[in-house]
Amino acid sequence: MTGIIEIPAYTNRISKDILDICFYIHTKLGPGLLESVYENCLFHFLTAKNIKVERQKHLPVIIDNLTIESGLRLDLLVENQVIVELKAVERILPVHEAQLHTYLKLSHKPLGLRINFNTKSLKDGIRRIAMTKSQKNFA
Repeated sequence: MTGIIEIPAYTNRISKDILDICFYIHTKLGPGLLESVYENCLFHFLTAKNIKVERQKHLPVIIDNLTIESGLRLDLLVENQVIVELKAVERILPVHEAQLHTYLKLSHKPLGLRINFNTKSLKDGIRRIAMTKSQKNFA
Protein backbone atom coordinates (compact mmCIF):
# COMPACT_ATOMS: atom_id res chain seq x y z
CA MET A 1 0.00 0.00 0.00
CA THR A 2 1.40 3.42 -0.99
CA GLY A 3 0.25 6.26 1.23
CA ILE A 4 -2.06 7.75 -1.39
CA ILE A 5 -5.72 8.17 -0.54
CA GLU A 6 -8.28 6.67 -2.89
CA ILE A 7 -9.60 9.28 -5.30
CA PRO A 8 -13.41 9.21 -5.70
CA ALA A 9 -14.75 8.49 -9.21
CA TYR A 10 -16.41 11.92 -9.29
CA THR A 11 -13.06 13.63 -8.68
CA ASN A 12 -11.40 11.52 -11.38
CA ARG A 13 -14.12 12.59 -13.86
CA ILE A 14 -13.50 16.24 -12.99
CA SER A 15 -9.77 15.68 -13.52
CA LYS A 16 -10.44 14.14 -16.94
CA ASP A 17 -12.65 17.09 -17.95
CA ILE A 18 -9.93 19.53 -16.91
CA LEU A 19 -7.25 17.68 -18.84
CA ASP A 20 -9.43 17.31 -21.95
CA ILE A 21 -9.95 21.07 -21.99
CA CYS A 22 -6.23 21.71 -21.40
CA PHE A 23 -5.33 19.51 -24.37
CA TYR A 24 -7.86 21.43 -26.49
CA ILE A 25 -6.39 24.79 -25.42
CA HIS A 26 -2.82 23.62 -26.03
CA THR A 27 -3.75 22.26 -29.46
CA LYS A 28 -5.33 25.58 -30.44
CA LEU A 29 -2.82 27.99 -28.85
CA GLY A 30 0.37 25.99 -28.37
CA PRO A 31 3.13 26.92 -25.94
CA GLY A 32 4.65 30.36 -25.43
CA LEU A 33 1.86 32.44 -23.91
CA LEU A 34 1.60 33.84 -20.41
CA GLU A 35 0.18 31.65 -17.66
CA SER A 36 -2.70 34.10 -17.23
CA VAL A 37 -3.85 33.49 -20.82
CA TYR A 38 -4.10 29.75 -20.22
CA GLU A 39 -5.84 30.36 -16.89
CA ASN A 40 -8.43 32.62 -18.53
CA CYS A 41 -9.08 30.08 -21.28
CA LEU A 42 -9.38 27.15 -18.87
CA PHE A 43 -11.72 29.13 -16.61
CA HIS A 44 -13.89 30.06 -19.60
CA PHE A 45 -14.18 26.53 -21.01
CA LEU A 46 -14.84 24.95 -17.61
CA THR A 47 -17.59 27.42 -16.75
CA ALA A 48 -19.07 26.96 -20.24
CA LYS A 49 -19.50 23.27 -19.30
CA ASN A 50 -21.26 24.33 -16.07
CA ILE A 51 -18.32 23.17 -13.99
CA LYS A 52 -17.83 25.20 -10.81
CA VAL A 53 -14.47 26.97 -10.80
CA GLU A 54 -12.91 29.41 -8.35
CA ARG A 55 -9.99 31.52 -9.57
CA GLN A 56 -7.08 32.76 -7.48
CA LYS A 57 -8.67 31.23 -4.38
CA HIS A 58 -7.12 32.47 -1.16
CA LEU A 59 -5.56 29.69 0.93
CA PRO A 60 -4.94 30.57 4.58
CA VAL A 61 -2.50 28.68 6.76
CA ILE A 62 -4.22 27.27 9.85
CA ILE A 63 -2.20 26.01 12.79
CA ASP A 64 -3.98 25.05 16.00
CA ASN A 65 -6.70 27.73 16.28
CA LEU A 66 -4.61 30.39 14.55
CA THR A 67 -5.44 31.43 10.98
CA ILE A 68 -2.60 33.14 9.14
CA GLU A 69 -3.39 35.16 6.04
CA SER A 70 -0.58 33.72 3.97
CA GLY A 71 -0.97 35.31 0.58
CA LEU A 72 -1.14 31.82 -0.94
CA ARG A 73 -3.55 31.51 -3.85
CA LEU A 74 -4.71 28.51 -5.83
CA ASP A 75 -4.77 29.23 -9.56
CA LEU A 76 -8.02 27.29 -9.90
CA LEU A 77 -10.13 25.18 -7.57
CA VAL A 78 -12.52 23.03 -9.59
CA GLU A 79 -15.72 21.67 -8.03
CA ASN A 80 -14.09 22.14 -4.61
CA GLN A 81 -12.16 18.94 -5.38
CA VAL A 82 -9.24 19.53 -7.73
CA ILE A 83 -6.51 22.15 -7.34
CA VAL A 84 -5.13 23.24 -10.70
CA GLU A 85 -1.76 24.95 -10.63
CA LEU A 86 -0.86 26.32 -14.04
CA LYS A 87 2.62 27.07 -15.31
CA ALA A 88 4.09 28.46 -18.53
CA VAL A 89 7.77 27.98 -17.77
CA GLU A 90 10.76 26.54 -19.59
CA ARG A 91 11.24 23.86 -16.97
CA ILE A 92 9.62 22.76 -13.74
CA LEU A 93 11.73 23.39 -10.66
CA PRO A 94 11.58 21.59 -7.30
CA VAL A 95 9.74 24.59 -5.83
CA HIS A 96 6.93 24.05 -8.37
CA GLU A 97 6.62 20.42 -7.27
CA ALA A 98 6.60 21.39 -3.58
CA GLN A 99 3.99 24.10 -4.18
CA LEU A 100 1.22 21.72 -5.17
CA HIS A 101 2.04 19.27 -2.38
CA THR A 102 1.81 22.15 0.10
CA TYR A 103 -1.51 23.31 -1.34
CA LEU A 104 -2.96 19.80 -1.02
CA LYS A 105 -1.77 19.54 2.58
CA LEU A 106 -3.14 22.94 3.61
CA SER A 107 -6.46 22.67 1.75
CA HIS A 108 -7.23 18.98 2.40
CA LYS A 109 -8.34 18.61 -1.23
CA PRO A 110 -7.94 15.13 -2.70
CA LEU A 111 -6.24 15.90 -6.01
CA GLY A 112 -3.97 18.41 -7.67
CA LEU A 113 -2.94 18.96 -11.27
CA ARG A 114 0.19 20.89 -12.18
CA ILE A 115 -0.01 21.78 -15.85
CA ASN A 116 2.89 23.42 -17.67
CA PHE A 117 1.65 24.75 -20.99
CA ASN A 118 5.14 25.69 -22.17
CA THR A 119 5.87 22.26 -23.62
CA LYS A 120 5.82 20.99 -27.18
CA SER A 121 3.64 18.07 -26.10
CA LEU A 122 1.27 18.92 -23.24
CA LYS A 123 1.39 15.39 -21.85
CA ASP A 124 5.01 16.14 -20.88
CA GLY A 125 3.83 19.12 -18.83
CA ILE A 126 1.17 17.38 -16.74
CA ARG A 127 1.67 16.12 -13.20
CA ARG A 128 -1.24 14.58 -11.29
CA ILE A 129 -0.71 14.50 -7.53
CA ALA A 130 -3.06 12.80 -5.08
CA MET A 131 -3.18 13.73 -1.43
CA THR A 132 -1.26 11.33 0.74
CA LYS A 133 -2.59 9.85 3.95
CA SER A 134 -0.10 11.92 5.96
CA GLN A 135 -1.31 15.11 4.23
CA LYS A 136 -4.91 14.17 4.95
CA ASN A 137 -4.09 13.74 8.62
CA PHE A 138 -2.21 17.05 8.75
CA ALA A 139 -4.16 19.49 10.89
